[in-house]
Amino acid sequence: MTQPAPAITPEIVAEHGLSPQEYERIVAAIGREPNLVELGIFSVMWSEHCSYKSSRIHLKKLPTEAPWVICGPGENAGVIDIGEGPDGKKLAAIFKMESHNHPSYIEPYQGAATGVGGILRDVFTMGARPVANLNALRFGRPDHPKMRHLIAGVVHGIGGYGNCVGVPTVGGEVNFHKAYDGNILVNAMTVGVAEQDRIFYSAASGVGNPIVYVGSKTGRDGIHGATMASADFGEDAEEKRPTVQVGDPFTEKLLIEACLELMASDAIVAIQDMGAAGLTSSSVEMASKGGVGIHLRMDDVPQRETGMTAYEMMLSESQERMLMVLKPGKEEFAKAIFKKWELDFAVIGTVTDTGRMVLEHGGEIVCDIPLAPLADDAPLYDRPHVPTPKRAPLTDVPETKDVAADLKTLMGSPDIASRRWIWEQYDSQVGADTVQTGGDAALVRIHGTNRALAMSTDCTPRYCHADPVEGGRQAVAETWRNITAVGATPLAITNCLNFANPQRPEIMGQIVGCLEGMAEACRALDYPIVSGNVSLYNESKATGGGSAILPTPAIGGVGVIDDLTRAVGIGFRRTGDIVLAVGERMGHLGQSIWLREIHGREEGPPPPVDLRAEKRTGDFIRKSINQGWITACHDVSDGGVAVALAEMALASNIGVLVSEEQPFGIAESFFGEDQGLYLVTVCDTCLADFLDAANRADVPVDPLGRTIKDRIVFELPDSDHQVTLAEMRAAHEGFFPKLMGADAALA
Repeated sequence: MTQPAPAITPEIVAEHGLSPQEYERIVAAIGREPNLVELGIFSVMWSEHCSYKSSRIHLKKLPTEAPWVICGPGENAGVIDIGEGPDGKKLAAIFKMESHNHPSYIEPYQGAATGVGGILRDVFTMGARPVANLNALRFGRPDHPKMRHLIAGVVHGIGGYGNCVGVPTVGGEVNFHKAYDGNILVNAMTVGVAEQDRIFYSAASGVGNPIVYVGSKTGRDGIHGATMASADFGEDAEEKRPTVQVGDPFTEKLLIEACLELMASDAIVAIQDMGAAGLTSSSVEMASKGGVGIHLRMDDVPQRETGMTAYEMMLSESQERMLMVLKPGKEEFAKAIFKKWELDFAVIGTVTDTGRMVLEHGGEIVCDIPLAPLADDAPLYDRPHVPTPKRAPLTDVPETKDVAADLKTLMGSPDIASRRWIWEQYDSQVGADTVQTGGDAALVRIHGTNRALAMSTDCTPRYCHADPVEGGRQAVAETWRNITAVGATPLAITNCLNFANPQRPEIMGQIVGCLEGMAEACRALDYPIVSGNVSLYNESKATGGGSAILPTPAIGGVGVIDDLTRAVGIGFRRTGDIVLAVGERMGHLGQSIWLREIHGREEGPPPPVDLRAEKRTGDFIRKSINQGWITACHDVSDGGVAVALAEMALASNIGVLVSEEQPFGIAESFFGEDQGLYLVTVCDTCLADFLDAANRADVPVDPLGRTIKDRIVFELPDSDHQVTLAEMRAAHEGFFPKLMGADAALA
C-alpha cells in the first residue's frame, strides 16, 4: 500500500513547475492522486530540462547518422569511430556539450564547476577517458555592476574543477552582449576516447540484477535544480542559491578511475551518471531504456545529512554520483574497487519486470508509479511559432576613415580582445597530449599515435537573432571551417541550444529557425549531430536584466587529423610570404562587429552561408594542407579580413603589408564578415600547384599582400594606414586585465 498522500494543492503543483493540465495527465497516468514524492518525480522528469517537451518535435529534424557514427542522440553522449589506436584496436571519440546557465548566474563558481563535473560524467559513464574540456561562455555588458563577479566566478570555477580533476581545458569562446545581463550562459563540453568494444550504455536489464549506488553521499544540495533550470528568473533569483549543487573535483577524479577500473571487467550491465534530477532521472532512464521496472530501498542510499526524506533523496542533485546495474555475484568485486578509491558503494535496489518505479523508505512504500509516463509519454508540445522577420538590407553604409585605427579598436573590443586572462587559469597541458590550443581548433593527440582529435566550439548569436535560419547554418559551418583550417576532417557535432521562453511564439520561431539552418548545414557538410542539450527559459526579470538572451545554439565540433606533421596553425611562418584569401569575398557588413563597435549599429541581415561553396572551399583547403602547400591558415569570422590578419600576425609576431588592390570599398573589403573564407600563406615552390588546384576546384583565390617585419600596413590609394604589432598587442591584451582589476591578479 502506498502511504496516504497529503493533499496536493494547486499551489504545490505550480511550485513544482507543472501546469494544471500536466497535473491532470499525471492523475490519469497513475489512476489516482500522486503523493508528494511521486509529484516531485514527475515534476523533474517532465521539466523542460529533462523532457525537452517544447523542442523534441523539432529536434527530430536533425541528421544524426553517418557511417562513422556509432551512437547518436539518446545516450549520455555521442560516439564516433576515429580509427585505430597504437595497438591496432578500434577507438571511438565520445563527446557532448551541456548547459549550466541558471546555476552559474546564481552561484557562478559552483555553477560553472559542477557544469564541468556533470559533462565529464556524461563521457566517462560510457567508458571513455576524458581527454579534453572546452567551454562556451556568454556574459552581459562588461560594465554591468554584476558582470565582473560573474566572470571571475565562472572562470575560476571552470579552472578550479578542470585543473583538479586532471583533464585539460583546450578551447572555447566568450561573447558579451547586453541581452545576457540577467542570464549568462555557461556551456561545457568534454571529449573522451574509448575502445570501441568497451563502450557502456544505460539500458538496465536482467530481472533480479542488483542496482548499485557509487560515489559521494547524497545531501540536500541541488534539490529542484532541474525544475529551476526550466523556468525564467524572477526578482528572487538570489533565493534560489540552495538549488545550486556543490562540486568536489578530487572525488570526481577518484570516481573516474574507479569506474574505468570496473569497466575493464565484465561486471557492469548498465551505468548512468546522476546529473539533472539526480537519482530520479538516472533510475528512470535506465529502467525505461531497458523496458524493465525498478525497486529502490531508500534507507540504503548513502546520506551525508540526517533525516533525509525519500523526496529529498530522489530530487537531490549532489555531485559525483553514479548508478549501475551489475551482474549477479559481482557486488563484492565491485565494492572492493570503490573501497580502494575511498568512495561510497551500496546496493540500493533490484531490477524488476513490473515496468514500475517502486520506492521503499522506513518500511513503507512511498512511491509506486508506472515508468512509461515518466519518460516515453512525457508531454510533447508543438508550440505556436512565428518566423523572425527578415532584416532590411543595410543602407547608408559608412566608410572607414582609418583602417588601422579601426582595427586597433576592434582588437581591444570585448568580443575580439585576447582571452589570455581566461585561458591562463586553465591547465591546457595536463595529460601531455595537447598539441595546439588557440587559433581555429584545438588539437589533442590520440595517445600513443601521430594522429589527433581536432575540436572547436562556435556560435554567433547576433547572426541568429537577426536571421535564425542563417545563424543556425553559420554556427555549424564555422566549427566545420575551424576544424578544416588546421588540416583535420570534421566528423560530427554536439550542441547546446540556449533560448528564452518557448511559450512566446517569436522565441519558439527562433528555435525552429535555428534548428532548420543547423539541419541544412549538417546535411550539406556531411556533419551529423550525435549528442546535445536544450536550455530554455533563459531570460530574466531580475534587476539589471529584463530581456531574453539572444538565440544561442552553441555548436561543438570534433574531427580527426591523421598526420600531425601536416597540421597548421594561424601564425605566419616567415616574412616575405604571399598572403591569399581563399573563397568568395562579398564585403558583407550587416551585423558585423565593425558596424557595432565603430558605429554603434546592430543592423542589416547577417552574412549568407552558401553551403555548397562552403563544402567546396573547405575540402580544397583541407587537401591543400595535407599536400603540404599551406603553411598558415585562418578562417575569417568576427571583424572580417582585417581582424583575421591581425590575429595571424600577433600569433607569430610577424606583420603584413596589405595591397591596395581590393574588390570592394575599404570597409567592406577589410571588415566584411564573409563566410566560407580563409586566409592562407603558401610555400613559394607550391604556389603554382596551389593556384592550379584552386582553379580546377572552382575555388576563388585573391592575393592580399605579403608578410613583413613588425607592423600591419594597409596600402590605400590616398595614404598608408599602419599600426605596429606592439601597439596592437597592447590593445588586444589590455581589455580583460583592465576589466577584472584586482581579480586579474588571481590568474
